[in-house]
Amino acid sequence: MRIAMIGTYYAPTIGGVEKVIQELAERYVTEGHEVHVFCSDFDKHQRIKQKYEMINGVHVHRSRYWIKLSINTNIFPGYLWDLLWQKYDVVHTHVSQKDYVFFAGLIAFLKGKKHVHTTHCPWTDKFRAFPLQIPLFIMELFGNKLSYLLCSKIIAITPWEIPILKKWTSEKKIIVIRNGMDASFFLPVKKNTFKQELGITGKMVLFFGRLHPTKAPQVFVQMAQEILKERKDIDFVIVGPDEGEMQKVKDMIGKEKKIHVYGSIQGKDTIAAMYQAASVFVLPSYREGLPLSLFEAMASGLPIVATPCNGVPYEIEDGKNGYLVPYGGIILLKEKVLFLVENSSLAQKIGSTNRNKVKNYTWDSIAKETLTLYER
Repeated sequence: MRIAMIGTYYAPTIGGVEKVIQELAERYVTEGHEVHVFCSDFDKHQRIKQKYEMINGVHVHRSRYWIKLSINTNIFPGYLWDLLWQKYDVVHTHVSQKDYVFFAGLIAFLKGKKHVHTTHCPWTDKFRAFPLQIPLFIMELFGNKLSYLLCSKIIAITPWEIPILKKWTSEKKIIVIRNGMDASFFLPVKKNTFKQELGITGKMVLFFGRLHPTKAPQVFVQMAQEILKERKDIDFVIVGPDEGEMQKVKDMIGKEKKIHVYGSIQGKDTIAAMYQAASVFVLPSYREGLPLSLFEAMASGLPIVATPCNGVPYEIEDGKNGYLVPYGGIILLKEKVLFLVENSSLAQKIGSTNRNKVKNYTWDSIAKETLTLYER
């Protein structure tokens, strides 16, 4: 099968959507399919000079972006030429409310090919810059309905999206396929030195995600500061690439040595060691679709304290396999984190429940389910 995937970014750019595309694409290559990924030549910080390359067997085509509306949205029409003149059995676009969803779908329709679209849950975000709100408003009114009309199937990553999608398309077109995680996160890390390398001897509370306003790293810092007023035997670790909040977070922390801030880290082994070194995983986001870190933390056997936004409550049942705290609820967030830190037997029980829950959420399972949809 010859497959075209389209998204704004691809590896080495870090992000949940980019990871989903990469995990699917590389698995399909190993199964003998030919996969072409089309994206912009921007990596969220600068242009990428190399416009075409093979990454682990995947053909990566980067088109020069013409307009950058935000860090996560730009216009890069170069993919149109290739889709018009090359033959693909399936076109798979990622992230709704993007121009390429309509144009790629139109080309696929005119050529009699199938168009699969994964939404990635972009529906709620009060942090949108004003220039971006105008095209998004137009897409809300007209673009989604036209784009979805040209889709053979629409993949929602969480059931939370279904009522929203029904405004623009038939429920018969919608299928829910969750995000996933690598099966390696289930494996115990031998000789885990992650905490020792940071100089941590006690409990470790973890934030892992992009340092972007929607992820609310500042809320994590505020919670940590409240806890550190009472005790100094807990360390708080923030790991993730900067998307506008890094300096703000560092300024908030000041000279506090019990809050550690790092940029992005690479390698599944290192990330697995990070998770398994932690005692609690905190997801304080204002908005989420279905974060990959949620499933990675669950596979690692961690108890989780998260906000009940979008798809998260479909995976975390309050009091059973974690706790849900309203966005910005610093005191309640503090209480739940301390409760888990102080009750290690309960934390281990919750962690075991989480591991069992996500045993079928591996990328291998997700890729197989998606490929079955292509074939069908």
